Amino acid sequence: MQVGTEDSVMKNDILLNKAKKCITIKKIISNRPVLYVVSVILFFLVWDLIAVKSQGNLLPRPYDVIARLGSLLSVPLAGKTLLEHLWFSLRRVLIAFAIAAVIGVPIGVLMAVNKYIHAIIKPLFDLFKPMPPIAWISLSILWFGIGETSKIFIIIIGAFVPLVINSFNGIRLIDPELYDAIRSLGGSRKDEILQVTLPASFPAIFAGLQISLSVAWSTVVAAELVGAREGMGFIIIKGMNLSDSAMIIGGMAIIAVTSFLISSVMNYLERWVCPWKTALK
Repeated sequence: MQVGTEDSVMKNDILLNKAKKCITIKKIISNRPVLYVVSVILFFLVWDLIAVKSQGNLLPRPYDVIARLGSLLSVPLAGKTLLEHLWFSLRRVLIAFAIAAVIGVPIGVLMAVNKYIHAIIKPLFDLFKPMPPIAWISLSILWFGIGETSKIFIIIIGAFVPLVINSFNGIRLIDPELYDAIRSLGGSRKDEILQVTLPASFPAIFAGLQISLSVAWSTVVAAELVGAREGMGFIIIKGMNLSDSAMIIGGMAIIAVTSFLISSVMNYLERWVCPWKTALK
């Protein structure tokens, strides 16, 4: 009897240890930070493997890109270091983004809350919406020359559209029962806008701001085609002219990292302004 009891206890301990191991592995696999790190490591490993197997210098290794960026930090390109080029692009993006937000968000909101403004602006916006920002380069040079204004104008064109669309849809897709609730409490049209329309549409507006910011960064390369001698777009174009793929990918990486950091700030600001937003798990 004692031997049988000891065997059963040992079996239970073994099963318990296996269960603990399974739980531990499951926790590791389902841990988001761990998955983020694993995905980044796998990406760089696959990248390095493809670069080693590829012919010529069409795809540089990650180390080559980092080394190229390090040289741009200390050795000026067209009289400016990497951080100076980044500052020029960042300034253009932020100025254009701010102007687009000041114009685009109110237009989207007014189109959603006023049927007359909607009837006037919607057809014109639908004509303007499909035009890519790069198609405006010739007109921007004709109107503003090759200075800063033309570059900022092109970025505004790219950032403007998602702001209007998200602001408009964020209000139009509000649950009608929310309006019924505030009307049943004796709320006026002003109360509907201030207590339902704007708070309920803030998450969609912030999503539009983030999309607009991403589009602005993607448009900055096209904007800096207009006679620019500085900026991340200039670095990418210079790398193309020099057949320097490490410089091209390095410029793309700096744009991606900078955009990610600004988007992270936007996410933090959204959680502060819209604490009621439901988080997607």
